[in-house]
Amino acid sequence: MQAFTEPTGITATASLPVMEAFYTLQGEGMHQGKAAYFIRLGGCDVGCVWCDVKESWDVNAHPVKPVSHIVEDALKAVPHGISRQHTKPGIAVITGGEPLMHNLDTLTIALQQAGFLTHIETSGSSPLSGRWDWICLSPKKFKAPLPGILPLANELKIIVYNKSDFTWAEQFAAQVSSHCKLYLQPEWSKAAQMTPQIIAYIKQNPQWELSLQVHKYINIP
Repeated sequence: MQAFTEPTGITATASLPVMEAFYTLQGEGMHQGKAAYFIRLGGCDVGCVWCDVKESWDVNAHPVKPVSHIVEDALKAVPHGISRQHTKPGIAVITGGEPLMHNLDTLTIALQQAGFLTHIETSGSSPLSGRWDWICLSPKKFKAPLPGILPLANELKIIVYNKSDFTWAEQFAAQVSSHCKLYLQPEWSKAAQMTPQIIAYIKQNPQWELSLQVHKYINIP
């Protein structure tokens, strides 16, 4: 296993509230099916009514861990300390809650220096921090994304809860870069109802692709 050393210029006492961390497969979007180490940070001020991890909302309910420990745990979980020198580098996904409620510069620099590709899943409602290899932007109606993150997104993932969300999705598709991947994903509790409508919409608007929460279908974290 690769040993963790504190990155140059990084404050050793930097810490973040971690709800959970686990090694699994990415279940959604562009990187679906790839092995990834997830770090779920506590704290969220967006408040989606259909959120399936509401226990993440209270930032004070989760233990605060030093960044050095977070990275050490990631290296222990991923076989052989997979690094950028391998043909298939390890992915570390920072999610929440809303991870951008925290400054993520220290964590992402440390993860990258340890050999991970850094991905984030965010609503974009807080200022962007961190160094990212992939930004998945999933804007929410409950708290709009800040304009500055839209052109930086590599992936736009719109959760479709009702038919009006198609029009809402197009508003953001017009603001991201031409290289940004566009995904429509049914909200889990309404998947049976909305998936056929999403399929029909994509057939008429093929710039979009379908994203499903595959991890829920195959019962993995």
